[in-house]
Amino acid sequence: MTHFRPFTINIQGRLVCIDKPQVMGIVNITPDSFYERSRVVHADDITGRVAAMVADGADMLDIGAYSSRPGASEVSAEEEIARLRHGVRLVREAAPGVPLSVDTFRASVARVAVEELGVDIVNDISGGNLDSEMLPEVARMKVPYILMHMRGTPATMQSLCQYDEGVTVGVVRELSASVERARKLGINDIIVDPGFGFSKTLDQNYRMLHDLSHIVHVFGLPVLVGVSRKSMITRLLDITPQQALNGTTVVNTLALAAGASILRVHDVRAAREAVDIYSHTHMCL
Repeated sequence: MTHFRPFTINIQGRLVCIDKPQVMGIVNITPDSFYERSRVVHADDITGRVAAMVADGADMLDIGAYSSRPGASEVSAEEEIARLRHGVRLVREAAPGVPLSVDTFRASVARVAVEELGVDIVNDISGGNLDSEMLPEVARMKVPYILMHMRGTPATMQSLCQYDEGVTVGVVRELSASVERARKLGINDIIVDPGFGFSKTLDQNYRMLHDLSHIVHVFGLPVLVGVSRKSMITRLLDITPQQALNGTTVVNTLALAAGASILRVHDVRAAREAVDIYSHTHMCL
């Protein structure tokens, strides 16, 4: 079992010390995210969902206006920005003071989200590989950056699962190159996401979960785990995303034991309970 490592993060120029694992609630302002119940578009749906997440113990929120699931419809940068202008305002009204990240791989969208809408963190599924301007833009804006591992695009990623040296070694090597690029540009607050479900087969996801403590140790950075209701759970158990809460909680608990710093989830209360039990267990050691 790997103990949680406290870390600091720069939120709007204020250095915040994080002393226990964080729960990040997912706010999908899209009509086609893979988990149907997570889709919120109308104002009342957004504010209601966010208020419930905060009441359930969300430490952070992550807002996304572009579905990255395979087969999702293409969304222009203009449409993504329009959705975010609508959604971020509502999230801020419902959850003032809660750190907010924007889930986007486009530098232009990140710029508007941070500088116009006041978002605190950029969460990039491509780790800077889909937009050459993303890393320089994040460095210029001096915001924390969630750097995820993925190959290709959301449309092609599942055809790019060949890791000659094994999935964990391959992911660490490719993530390391991205982290080095980000650091050279001056990005100081980096959170690593190994990208469960992105460019990995079912078995590769579980191999990576088994090796997660090694990934945590190698980088010495906060590690975000996003497995909520994903196909690595539903395919293994032959269930639907709607039935995958228990499986999600099991995987999240294994991730906490391996040293994960942030759980990105649809179901905040269940994740909050897992974090609280995990944290209390360590207090009693």
